[in-house]
Amino acid sequence: MAWNEPGGNSNNQDPWGGRRGGGGGGGDKKGPPDLDEAFRKLQDSLNGMFGSGKKRGGGGGDRNIGKGGGFGLLGIGLAALAAIWLYNAVYVVDEQEQAVVLRFGKYYETVGPGLNIYFPPIDRKYMENVTRERAYTKQGQMLTEDENIVEVPLTVQYRISNLQDFVLNVDQPEVSLQHATDSALRHVVGSTSMDQVLTEGREQMAVDIRERLQRFLDNYRTGITVTQVNVQSAAAPREVQEAFDDVIRAREDEQRARNQAESYANGVVPEARGQAQRIIEDANGYRDEVIARAKGEADRFTKLVAEYRKAPEVTRQRLYLDTMQEVYSNTSKVLVTAKDGQNNLLYLPLDKMVEGSRNTTAAPVSSVSPSVNDAASRTQDLQPQPPLRSRESR
Repeated sequence: MAWNEPGGNSNNQDPWGGRRGGGGGGGDKKGPPDLDEAFRKLQDSLNGMFGSGKKRGGGGGDRNIGKGGGFGLLGIGLAALAAIWLYNAVYVVDEQEQAVVLRFGKYYETVGPGLNIYFPPIDRKYMENVTRERAYTKQGQMLTEDENIVEVPLTVQYRISNLQDFVLNVDQPEVSLQHATDSALRHVVGSTSMDQVLTEGREQMAVDIRERLQRFLDNYRTGITVTQVNVQSAAAPREVQEAFDDVIRAREDEQRARNQAESYANGVVPEARGQAQRIIEDANGYRDEVIARAKGEADRFTKLVAEYRKAPEVTRQRLYLDTMQEVYSNTSKVLVTAKDGQNNLLYLPLDKMVEGSRNTTAAPVSSVSPSVNDAASRTQDLQPQPPLRSRESR
């Protein structure tokens, strides 16, 4: 029975079991609080908030209060669930992100940046950063074309180019990327010799791996675009590292010797070609000179024959004098002989001898005779032949 109902407890007793006055029991003695009454008060307050409370009266007041309290708690629970649902349904997509929404498990739309809402549990969303560069590192032992084992580390940089394909077409697309990378790397390394893998062939290997890997991903429709593949410094296994180092040093020595040989060849070959070209030009010049001189001599002889036929004696005498002048000008001694072969006179031009000794060596006396004989023979050759005269007389 409530403490304030008619016929119930005394007016000097509060709901917590204490007394207001000082009668009957000696003073202001208080008891423990009644929890049931406190809970009923809380229910009454909630019923008043949601308008489900009823007047209490008679013996059925407790049952009405319990029924109204149940509806109040249900309303609070529904409101809390609605708040939680709304909190989860509203989401924000950043500038670098995209979201794919599935409705009843089927693709519905791709959402761009901004404030958006979806309807769980009938809708599901997948939100990913589509502009960030992601990296994947791979390292392992590979067999080269010439059957050598090398360790090739590489790094693959990629990004999501199609979020719909990335979410729907392949389960765990990044795992598929790792498998495709391993396949492309083994194929390219298996088609390359060890020298190319360890030295200057790494750049071309990176290009080939990227192209092959992108073909694999396009065939799988993973929605991933490979932006760059970096093949790091490959090395031999640790067990044979020293032998590989010796091979690399020998290859470097070979390359250095080859460079020195090429440098020497680049210096010697052009010089030899220049000398050969100079000899060819000298020969061509000498040939042209001889031909021109021969043509000039032939032309001069033809003109001389014509003049000789006009005046034989004058021409003969002129040729003789020219020849003797040429001979005497080149010798330092002159021998003058008489017609009878006696009283020979040796003429020594001292001034010519002194001048000639400074420039050239003196010629022997016997050198005069061949020149004179040559001049005489040329004079005889220019004379008309008897058969020609006989034909003219006829």
